[in-house]
Amino acid sequence: MYERIRSYLSSQLDIPAEELSRDTTFESLHLDSLDMVEMVMDMEEELGIDLGMEGDMQLETLGDLADYIEEKLE
Repeated sequence: MYERIRSYLSSQLDIPAEELSRDTTFESLHLDSLDMVEMVMDMEEELGIDLGMEGDMQLETLGDLADYIEEKLE
């Protein structure tokens, strides 16, 4: 899942994938809440599931998001 997120962000932000890691924060990528919602909606569409993201969730890194999605897929 992490690789999918990394590839998505690389293409959306025009950043080489090699510059992104599990510890990369969304803040360091200058992603705001609207960007996060759009990314989650894209992931839901691609995976065909509802991730049920609550507004108060604190996902700070790419790894946090990957772990959350993997949990939902189980």
